[in-house]
Amino acid sequence: MTDTGTTSPFTRTFETPNLEDIQHWTGVMGRAQQLILEHMSRQMVRAGEDGQEQLGRMTPEIMANPASAFPQWSFDPERLAEQQVDFWQQSLALWSRFLGQPAGEGKEGEEKPDRRFAAHQWHDHPMFDMIRRAYLLVADQMMASIDAIEGLAPKQKEQVRFMTRQLVDAMSPSNFALTNPEALEKAIETRGESMLKGLEHMLSDMAKGQLTHVDPGAFTLGENIATTPGKVIKETTLYQLIQYKPATKQVHEIPLVIFPPWINRFYILDLNEKKSFVRWAVEQGFSVFMVSWKSADETMIDVSQDDYCLAQVDAIDTVRDLLDVPSVNTIGYCVAGTTLAMTLAYLAARGEADKVESATFFTAQVDFTEPGDLNLLIDDGMDKLIEQLGGQTGYLDGRYMATTFNMLRQRDLIWNYVVNNYLLGEDYPAFDLLHWNGDTTNLPSKWHLKYLRDLYRDNKLVEPGTLKVAGVPIDLGKVETPAYIQAGREDHIAPAPSVWKITEQFSGPMRFVLAGSGHIAGVINPPSSGKYQYWTNEDEAGSLDEFVAGATETPGSWWPDWQAWLAERSGGMVDAKKARKPGKGKLEAIEDAPGRYVATR
Repeated sequence: MTDTGTTSPFTRTFETPNLEDIQHWTGVMGRAQQLILEHMSRQMVRAGEDGQEQLGRMTPEIMANPASAFPQWSFDPERLAEQQVDFWQQSLALWSRFLGQPAGEGKEGEEKPDRRFAAHQWHDHPMFDMIRRAYLLVADQMMASIDAIEGLAPKQKEQVRFMTRQLVDAMSPSNFALTNPEALEKAIETRGESMLKGLEHMLSDMAKGQLTHVDPGAFTLGENIATTPGKVIKETTLYQLIQYKPATKQVHEIPLVIFPPWINRFYILDLNEKKSFVRWAVEQGFSVFMVSWKSADETMIDVSQDDYCLAQVDAIDTVRDLLDVPSVNTIGYCVAGTTLAMTLAYLAARGEADKVESATFFTAQVDFTEPGDLNLLIDDGMDKLIEQLGGQTGYLDGRYMATTFNMLRQRDLIWNYVVNNYLLGEDYPAFDLLHWNGDTTNLPSKWHLKYLRDLYRDNKLVEPGTLKVAGVPIDLGKVETPAYIQAGREDHIAPAPSVWKITEQFSGPMRFVLAGSGHIAGVINPPSSGKYQYWTNEDEAGSLDEFVAGATETPGSWWPDWQAWLAERSGGMVDAKKARKPGKGKLEAIEDAPGRYVATR
């Protein structure tokens, strides 16, 4: 195919393809067919092995009547009629523009920025400009129509809104090869090689059941991620305890024990050297210990919330005994922060609150009345699904949770990669944060169900004495441990208003800090990056709105603010020798950090 112009392929003229062109594109299609046939062959073998198991997960009720899971509703006829009139008026204006007005003019300046359609082809070429505008018009109409629905409870309406947004995002013309001008243009420019590469990516992801975000060979634990020097000094059936090597000649007397969420790998706090919270904390003179949770397997079928609370107590006692200190400082991140709150209440009920000098909470929740979009996915149908998926093995495959969290930001974490990896056939990036995001962890299904039911559904943690740990009723109001509470302003997993509610439960001194960005970037923000900002308010505030109204904004990372706060609660300085060095105290080194558990799928 000979190109006779120099502009975009969509404005070029083409001569009749010659024999060489025909042979080339025939070869491309043949290779594509071969890839698909090979994939189908592998899947047929897997289907023969796993078919009966998969069928067993479908309940008779759902198989007999799939629509039974969906609520019935009606529409407000007046509001719906108004929306339909508005839709047809906008549609008429769109067609008039397409037929008579050049692309790039009109209401372009009034449109909201949309990264899906940032490429100039979506605006410069009349056909794709029309496709883009038509999609946005229909998408807006579909979302607006939800306001006309009647007969649904507020949560049900928000569930409908959420699922409609999922559908609308999936419908985007940018997600399909034949309606994506960038994909078509690249296929022509690469003579079909981008199509084949994208097909390989897609079939590979289908085979492993997980969307790939990053070059799978770019990172190796202990080599270019999770590299802070340390040793595993204890191992149980639920966790490994890592002690990090001191980076200063003297360290604070009271050590720091970090509890990361067990729904993710701990090395989110120890990515590369520049981003590592662990390395930074060690350099500030803290004796740092990290709990590395075991990814669930068949042996953890009976593991419950109590086990995680008691594991936290065990880690606290282990460090106290190792360093011969009366108390430790603690950090709980996300769900491990929720559990840390339960652990503090348990210790308070047993008269052992003095074992913990202070507690820091990274984006954690204890009151689940405003838990964000994740709550929209939690209902009886979700319970049944988890029971089906984890009923035989006792654990929930980590890919399920990864998909759930990706759905909360599917435009960024799903469709963006469908376009780049499949339609454009681009090489995978080497990005440590995305590598961590795809490094899934299995969850004990019994714990997961109880967590969703007791906390998200029934909000029992804020009811004094309702929940028990090892048979001991707990009350968050009895927690007097000094607390540092960090929330992310754009957090969609643990929204800032929900995190704020910790301040309404505890009875001790608290410092609340609102950080810029979200659930991950709001936490992993080293001072050297110079990114984002944080807000503090030294006056008492009765609500998050009051806090924000009187808050002082500080550019950059909140880590130094936390360091100053924690240093005041970490005692004097002692020499970093003997038990302060991994493997030199009562507990011998088992293996180098980051340990085996974090590498176990």
